[in-house]
Amino acid sequence: MKTDPVSKLGIVSAYVFLGFVSLLTLFPFWYGIVASFSSSRAITSGEVFLWPIEFNTVAYQRLFDDGQLIMAMGNTVLVTVAGTLFNMVMTILAAYPLSRKRLAGRSWLLMLITFTMLFVAGLIPNFILIKSLGLMNSYWAVWLPGLISTYNMFVMKTFMEGLPGEIEESASIDGAGDWRILLQIYLPLCKPILAALSLFYAVGWWNSYFNVMLYITKSTKLTVMVKLYQMVSAVDSNLLNSMNGNEGLEQVLLTPEALKAAAVVIVVTPILCVYPFLQKHFVKGVLIGSVKG
Repeated sequence: MKTDPVSKLGIVSAYVFLGFVSLLTLFPFWYGIVASFSSSRAITSGEVFLWPIEFNTVAYQRLFDDGQLIMAMGNTVLVTVAGTLFNMVMTILAAYPLSRKRLAGRSWLLMLITFTMLFVAGLIPNFILIKSLGLMNSYWAVWLPGLISTYNMFVMKTFMEGLPGEIEESASIDGAGDWRILLQIYLPLCKPILAALSLFYAVGWWNSYFNVMLYITKSTKLTVMVKLYQMVSAVDSNLLNSMNGNEGLEQVLLTPEALKAAAVVIVVTPILCVYPFLQKHFVKGVLIGSVKG
């Protein structure tokens, strides 16, 4: 069967357009990588574009030289992994019963939960609550306020409602209870939405900044976002001179722009490494969770 030349031209044009848009999307990140490996002179003179100019790794050395950033990255991994685990457990435990029409008071519970999406207590009451509970300088002060996302819970609830009801009926006839139905039947069928929501939660925890800055004051417990912010903010000419103690080669090669570019590369790379492993389930989960209901 021959392909219509007009159709073939349309397909080629679509691929060219999508390729061009993809390059535009990737260029800012690529430029950040290039700038992080370029010299101060090249960056300030505008010579940096597609390839590093006067290649060097001074920006990365400056970020990692005292070991504080490595400690902060370890803290961020702990916050991200534990926070994502807590989020998924609470989301599943909320979404499953709310997806069952036999739940008593289901409509009222949904109304109350929806209310939390429209109205929040505010910053000051939350701060007073965390402080009164004695959770300052504890990661629980970060985890507890964000223990569950109402929107993500509704997405999972909608996904579970889209599963055939006969599965639950047949399992109930065989004597399975709610816990067994949830753990052995529903969760294996929910892999796409679990992967999608896990990635959403993980990215949110990895990028968490404000709550950490608000509730964590110990430098040994800061996450990578807050630590990078402090490092980049500290890089002005006078403070940098006092840190380096001289006007040597490092002073010439390092600029705030290079440090910011290196910081962006450091915080984005881990998420980019995780995403390909979840991409298959991620796309399917997002599509199903958005069109059902």
